[in-house]
Amino acid sequence: MNNKNIYMDYQSAKPVDAEVIDSMNEYHQTRYGNPSSLHKIGDDATETLDSSRETIAKWIHGEKDEILFTSGATESINLGIIGYALRNKRKGNHIIMSEVEHISLHNIAKYLERNGFQISKVPVDQYGRIKLNKLRSRIKEETILISVQMANNEIGTIQPIKEIGEIAKEKGIAFHTDAVAAEGQMDIDVQANNINLMTLSSNDIYGPRGVGVLYMQKGFRVQPLIIGGGQERGFRSGSENMPGIVGMKKAVDILEHKMGAELERMKLFQKLFIKEILESNPDTYLNGHPVHRLINNSHFRFDGIEGESILLSFKDKNIAVSTGSACSSKTLEPSHTLIATGLLHEEAHGSLELTTGRYTSLEEVKTVIEEVPGIVKRLRDLSPLYKK
Repeated sequence: MNNKNIYMDYQSAKPVDAEVIDSMNEYHQTRYGNPSSLHKIGDDATETLDSSRETIAKWIHGEKDEILFTSGATESINLGIIGYALRNKRKGNHIIMSEVEHISLHNIAKYLERNGFQISKVPVDQYGRIKLNKLRSRIKEETILISVQMANNEIGTIQPIKEIGEIAKEKGIAFHTDAVAAEGQMDIDVQANNINLMTLSSNDIYGPRGVGVLYMQKGFRVQPLIIGGGQERGFRSGSENMPGIVGMKKAVDILEHKMGAELERMKLFQKLFIKEILESNPDTYLNGHPVHRLINNSHFRFDGIEGESILLSFKDKNIAVSTGSACSSKTLEPSHTLIATGLLHEEAHGSLELTTGRYTSLEEVKTVIEEVPGIVKRLRDLSPLYKK
């Protein structure tokens, strides 16, 4: 048994970089002012808030006044989707999203349907990539918003965001993208891709949890969901989480220096995972797009075994892996993303997701590769579903 814990679930949560923690401590202990205060300590907080906003805006090729700080990705996506829908209901009540969005957006869609909105979902191909002709066919006169994630959080497939943004702009429809899975792994350019609203998370770039951003392009407006003292230009009230915001800024600063080297390492890890696991395990398949995929994501399907059994088998060896989205893994239902790609329920159940990150080592990757065949063989020997 491996005595050291090995972490291969970076998509569900990332550790906070030590430099980020150091930057935050000062704002917990000595620079604790509230930006709404008019004294010098408050002025210092205001300058820090503006600087943080500017750093994050530059990172995504946006402008400082287009950054709204929130408590995290879930709040950002609620403010972006529900807030925009409510603010613009007089223009129309129809919203388009893909079938492979994060589970949070599917639940938001159910909420909006209960409140008078119509939701159309666009199918994807076998790799989880949206079908652009199907997207166009679902646009109606009442369509006010299109929401398609930049990359899938489970199978890693990257969507044709530029083309979707062009369609939305051509039709005069707002375009929102959930960039949480993609941030830190690819360049994000809101201007080049005609993005009007975008969700970001701090922890997904090794920043603190409890902080997120809604990018909202100038000229677009959302209805506030949290009412209070008017912070964040009145769109998101509540005293700003200054230590968290500073932490997110620091995470962006670090990312800009480390991203290139990190991507090269994760690219190597991904190539090893895909080559070795597919070659060493019969009746095994890669989920997601073979080319247009996040560089840290390797997602496999094994005939004849359950994903939960795989997860528990790795857990016994002190290796943390995933079978899909951490936000829906407590249910017994198969991944809605895998079902949308055309897999049968029994096929979707037998999946393994491996996601690497900043602190993953080559030794750890090799250990996981070595463990897979034994686990798969043992589970298949016990399975009445596997036919040799």
